[in-house]
Amino acid sequence: MRALRRSPTVVTLALILTVFACQQVAGLLGWRGLFALSNPLLARPWTLVTSVYAHAGVSHLVANALALALGGLVVERLTTGARFHAFFVGVGALAGATQVAVVGLVGPLVPGVPAQVSVLGASGAVLGLYGYLLGANRLTERFVAGVELAPWVQLTLGAALAAVITLLTANPGAALVAHFTGLLVGFLAGRAHLLAPGENTQKRQPTVD
Repeated sequence: MRALRRSPTVVTLALILTVFACQQVAGLLGWRGLFALSNPLLARPWTLVTSVYAHAGVSHLVANALALALGGLVVERLTTGARFHAFFVGVGALAGATQVAVVGLVGPLVPGVPAQVSVLGASGAVLGLYGYLLGANRLTERFVAGVELAPWVQLTLGAALAAVITLLTANPGAALVAHFTGLLVGFLAGRAHLLAPGENTQKRQPTVD
C-alpha cells in the first residue's frame, strides 16, 4: 500500500478523480467552464493546469485513466516522482495550448472548422508518456545508434511517426493537434532521456581513458 501511495501514476489518477468531482460540484453551481482551456489563453491561466486533469464525462475519464495506468506505471520506473509530475502537466498544458492556438488561427480561415474550442482531458499528457517510451526504448536506441541521422531528420521522422499514430488512434471529437503535440514532445524528450535521473544519465555516458 505504501508503494502505491508513492506511485506518481496513482497520485495522478487520484488528482484526476478529485478534479472530476470538483467539476460536478462546479457544474451544479453553473460554473461548467471553470476548468476548460480556451482562448484567450491568459484570461484564465489556471486552466493550463486544470484542463490537463479535468474531463468531459465518465467515459472520457475512464479511457484516459486506463491509458495512464498502463503507460504511467512503466515511465515512473525510469524517473523520479517530481520529474514525472512536471513532465505530465507540462506536456499536457503545452498540448492543450497548441490545440487551442491552432484552432484559433485556422478556424476563421477554413469552412467547417470552429473558430474557438475548449480543451479538457489528460490525453495529450498521456500520449506524451507513450511518446517518451517510444523515443527512449532500447529498440529505438539500437536503430539510431546504427544509423547516422541529422537532428532535423530525427525531428522529421518523429513528427511523421506522431502524425501516423495520431491518425490511427483518432476518434470523433478528439483533440488531434493536442494528441500530435503530446506524442511529438514525448518522443523528443525520450530521445534526450529528459526524465532520467542525473546518476542514470552519467552511467549511460561512455568513459574515456
